[in-house]
Amino acid sequence: MENKKTLVIGGSPKPDRYSNKAIRLLLKYGYPVVSTGAREAEVEGVKIQTGTPPFEDIHTVTLYVGPARQPQLYDYVISLKPKRIIFNPGTENDEFIELARKNNIETVENCTLVMLNSGLF
Repeated sequence: MENKKTLVIGGSPKPDRYSNKAIRLLLKYGYPVVSTGAREAEVEGVKIQTGTPPFEDIHTVTLYVGPARQPQLYDYVISLKPKRIIFNPGTENDEFIELARKNNIETVENCTLVMLNSGLF
């Protein structure tokens, strides 16, 4: 399996949140995971950090933050030079998608959980 280090933006320690489910499922499938969120926390050993930590070698960014809160993340996400950004349901944002594509970043409008469970990740 290709090393697809994944950044989960909008990570939450609450088990009912999709970002939490994504962190756990990514780990189950063997992907390296890092996360940022509104509060510091931990999920299955993955530290959820606040702010804009300088992560390296990010392959995929998966968003769990709505479009209204994304503009403050544009420069940060682009600076990480991911190969792709997954816009989960409810996070679709034409402005961010266009910016990513201008920076040669693949954009996917899909559900990370579905992609993982169906082998499309």
